[in-house]
Amino acid sequence: AEVESDILRRVRTLLRELDGHHPACQSDRGMLRWTLHKKIDQNPSNSSVLVRILVKELERAERGDFRHYIIPLLHTLMYTLIKAPCISDELCSRVYDFCKKLLTLPKPFCTIGLDYAMRLKMERTAPGTLYQRMVISEQSLKSDPYPYQEKIFIFADPELLSEAICNALVTDTEAAQVSQSPRACMCYVVIHAMQASLGEGCDVSGLKRSLQDMPTSDIEHWFRQVVAAVECAGHEASADRGQHAARLEEIYHAILSTLQAGELQASHHGLQGTPLPNPNISFHLWTEEDQLWKELVLFIRPLSQSCEPNCLSQDLDNFEIQDIISDCEYCEQTRFSVLSTDSGIERDLPAAAEEPFAPCSAETEQSRLHRKGGIKKKLSPLESVAFLQAGCNSAGAKSPAKSQKRVSVLPEPAAPLQRLHTARIVLLGDDRILGRLAQAYHSLRKRETRRVFLTPRLNLQFYYIPVVTGQPNTLTVADHAVTGQEELCEVARYLGRADPWYESNINTLCHMIPKLATMPSSPSKHLVTDLFIADVIAYYVRMGVQPVCFQVYAVKIFFNDPAQEPAEDVFLTELSTQVQESNPHRELNTNKKKTTPDGPGIDLTVTYRKVVVSDRAKEIVMSLRSTGLVMKAIPADEAEDLVCLNVNITEIIRINNLSGRSFSAVANRLKTRSIKIRSTEQRPFMVCLDKDSRRAYRNVISVEVSPCLEPSYCLQKTRTMKFSLHETEDVGLVKYMPKSLLLPINTFAGVIQ
Repeated sequence: AEVESDILRRVRTLLRELDGHHPACQSDRGMLRWTLHKKIDQNPSNSSVLVRILVKELERAERGDFRHYIIPLLHTLMYTLIKAPCISDELCSRVYDFCKKLLTLPKPFCTIGLDYAMRLKMERTAPGTLYQRMVISEQSLKSDPYPYQEKIFIFADPELLSEAICNALVTDTEAAQVSQSPRACMCYVVIHAMQASLGEGCDVSGLKRSLQDMPTSDIEHWFRQVVAAVECAGHEASADRGQHAARLEEIYHAILSTLQAGELQASHHGLQGTPLPNPNISFHLWTEEDQLWKELVLFIRPLSQSCEPNCLSQDLDNFEIQDIISDCEYCEQTRFSVLSTDSGIERDLPAAAEEPFAPCSAETEQSRLHRKGGIKKKLSPLESVAFLQAGCNSAGAKSPAKSQKRVSVLPEPAAPLQRLHTARIVLLGDDRILGRLAQAYHSLRKRETRRVFLTPRLNLQFYYIPVVTGQPNTLTVADHAVTGQEELCEVARYLGRADPWYESNINTLCHMIPKLATMPSSPSKHLVTDLFIADVIAYYVRMGVQPVCFQVYAVKIFFNDPAQEPAEDVFLTELSTQVQESNPHRELNTNKKKTTPDGPGIDLTVTYRKVVVSDRAKEIVMSLRSTGLVMKAIPADEAEDLVCLNVNITEIIRINNLSGRSFSAVANRLKTRSIKIRSTEQRPFMVCLDKDSRRAYRNVISVEVSPCLEPSYCLQKTRTMKFSLHETEDVGLVKYMPKSLLLPINTFAGVIQ
C-alpha cells in the first residue's frame, strides 16, 4: 500500500504539471516522468502497480473529459509495459480495451489508440514482442524474422552551440554505448522473452549464469530460436498464449540443461528487471552542406560493403561529379539513366563479353561496329554513381540493360523493396538549425527525384530538441526587435503549445542541457548527465512518432546587378529584409539635385494573394515606403493555418504639419501564401533567411516567395505537360501526388485540437 501510494502521488504530480502547476523546485521541471520510470527500473516488480494506476487514471480522464491527460498517460503506460519483466494478460486486456475506445475520438487520439491497440494485441499473444523488436532494431542485431534496423543521428551546428555543450553531448552519447555488445543484447532478449512468458516460474539467475558460460555461437543459436518463436506466435492469427509459453519453456529447459543440479537449487526465483539498452546513437557536428545525405547513404550501404576502406571517404566527396544533373534542371529531366560501365574503347571491352555466343560469321564480323582508340576518363576511386548503383542492383533493382541484351536472358521479376532501415534525425539547436534542415531536406528530395536510392529503402524521421545558449547575434530589422532567446525558438514554442507532453519533456531541455554541460565535474554530475540526457533522447525517439508538418517556402532572389544570376533558396521559419546602406559617393552623385527627402526606407511594390475564407485567389498590388519587413511562417496560435505567411511591413507615413514635415512608422500586417516584393527606385536591400546571418543576401532588388513544391511533383507535372500542353489543372498521376514540400517533425501527439 505504501508503494502504491507513492507511485500514485508521483503520477498525480505529473498530471498537475500538464495543467501548468509546475513543481516548487524548478530543477524538477521535465524530470518527473524520468524519475518515475527510474524508480520502477530500480524495482521492476512494481511495474504492474504502475500500469494498474495508469489504467485507472486513463479511465478517469476519459470519464471526466480530461483529454489532455490521455496521451501523456498512455505513452507513460506503454513505455512501462515494454520494459516490464512480466504483465498479466488481464492487465494487458484492460489497456487494449481502453485503446479501442480511443478509436471513436478525433485525431490524434484515434491514431495513437489504433497503433497501440495493434501492438498490444501482438503483445498479449506473444509477451515480450515489443521489447524484442525494439532491441533488435535499435542494436541492428541480425535476425531474419525481424530484419529491421534503426539508428539515431544527432546533428548539432558548432556555430550555434558552445564547445562545452558539444563535448558534453559527445561524451554522453559515447557513454550510452558502453557495455552494449551484441552478445549482451542477445542475452537480454532471451531473458526478457522467457520471463515475460513464464513469469515468476522463470529462474532468471540460473538463466543468466547459463548464458554467461556459453560461447557466443551458442548464444546466437538460442537467440535465433527465441526470436523465431516470438515472431511466429505474433504473426499467426490462431496463435495461443499457452502454446507460445510451452514452446519457450522447451527452449528455457534446454538452456538450463548446461547448469549443474546444485546451481539450479541455489537459484532465486522471482521477477527481475532486464535492462533496455540505449539505442545506437551517433553525434555529428554539422559542418558540410551535404553531410546529412552522406550519413544516410552510409547507413544504408556501410563502408565495409562498398570497397576498400582507404578510398571510401574520397568517393563520397566525389559523388557529385559523375552523372548528376544540375539542381536548376532537375524538373526538366524526364529520363533516369543507368550508369554504363562501358567506356566505348575497344581495348577496354572484356573478351568474355565480346563473344558470349558461338563465333560470328565474316559478314557479322564486318557489320559489327568498330571502336576507335581513345583515352579513358579517369573516374573517382569508387566510381561514385556505381557506388549507389551497386546497392540498387540487389534484390528488387534493375540489372543493367546492356548485360540483358548480350546474355539474352529474361530478367527475374523484381521483388518490391522494403524499408528495413529507419534513420531518426535529432536536431539540437534553435530555429537556425531547422532552417539548415529545410535546405538539406529539399536538396535530398531533389536528389531522390533525379535518382531514387534512399526513398524505397529508408524510413526518415525528424526530431527537434531546442537548445539555446547566451544572447544571440541576429539581424535586427527596423522596428522589429529580434532579441531574446524565445524569438529563436518559435518552432519549439509552437510544438509545446500543440503538444503538452512535448512541452513538459522536451522544451524543458532548452536550458537544462547547457546547464548540465557547464556543471563542474563531480560524481553527482555524472550520475545525472550520463543517464538523463541519453534517456530523454531515447524516450523521445521511441515514443514520439506523431509528425507535425511544416510548410517549406521557396524564395527567388533577384540582385541589383543584372549580370548576376538570381538565387534560389528555401526557408522554414522567417524571411526578413532591411534597407541596405548605400554607397555614400554614389548617393552624392545620383541625388545631387534631390532637395526634398522622402524619409527613411525605400519605395516598394508589394504584390500578394490575399487569404480569404472562400480560399479564392485575390491578387492585391500595393505601393509603399518601408524600412523593412518580416515574413513569419510559424503561427502564433496552434489553431492557425500552418500554410500561411504572416507578413509585418514597417511602413513609413509622411505627415505634413505647421512645424514642417515628419515621418511615422506604422505596422502593416497581411496574410498570404505567396508574395512578390520589388524596389521601385532600384535601391538594394538585404534579405536574411531563418534568422541566420550566414544566410544573408545583399544587393537584393526583388524577392518572390511561395510554398515550395515537392520535387517529384514538379517532375511528374513536367512529364504530363509534354503530352497535354493545354491542360492547366493537374491530371493523371499528378492529382494524387503531394504538391507541397512539408517538413515533418515528430512529437508525442502531433497537434491536439
